[in-house]
Amino acid sequence: MSLLYDLSANAVRRLYDARIDTPPVLDTDTYFPDAVRFIQAWPALREEALAIAERMQAIPRFHEIMPAQMPISANDGRDWRIYVLKVYGTDIDKNLAACPTLARILAASPDVLSATLSFLAPRKHIPQHRGPFRGVLRFQLGLSVPLDTDGQPAAVLALNDREHRIGDGQHLLWDDTYPHEVWNNSDQLRIALLLDVRRRHMPMDLRLLSRALIASVGMVARLRGLD
Repeated sequence: MSLLYDLSANAVRRLYDARIDTPPVLDTDTYFPDAVRFIQAWPALREEALAIAERMQAIPRFHEIMPAQMPISANDGRDWRIYVLKVYGTDIDKNLAACPTLARILAASPDVLSATLSFLAPRKHIPQHRGPFRGVLRFQLGLSVPLDTDGQPAAVLALNDREHRIGDGQHLLWDDTYPHEVWNNSDQLRIALLLDVRRRHMPMDLRLLSRALIASVGMVARLRGLD
């Protein structure tokens, strides 16, 4: 199953890569203007995420939801747990109910296809990998990010060989088809909001293909009973 996922992801990635040439980090105002809603509400989103974290053992590990992600989720015996609120257009109603502020903002942000709270265990390393296709972008908002001895965010995103440190209330809009990996270089939990956002400014044929791919992933989510 992992090999099939890799082969299909690589084929789709090549198709988009041949037509879209944008840098790893993109301008939020241009590509995701609704980001301001999440940024302004980050203290309330942080409180909701901290409340979820109090029942950490009930939050699934990433590879328990997507077995194909075992190599990057179960690689070092440290947990990467994700609380899924929306999957490619499919709302997870029971999880949204526990995060009313986030649910309200998501309902007003039609370009957001998926939303998760990401809980990265102390000293967790997510090995280098790439996302499947450029039809979506990744928006990351720091909610509870530990600091190192220099007062800098201790969680590091290495994106296309450049380091980014996204602290509390800070954000980044990036293309996850570029090689990237993550470290939590601290002894504390790191919490971030991760959104998959519909890419704007694509050729019409790629927009249509993206709609079909997004719909198919949403259907799989419904069949798995994630909603």
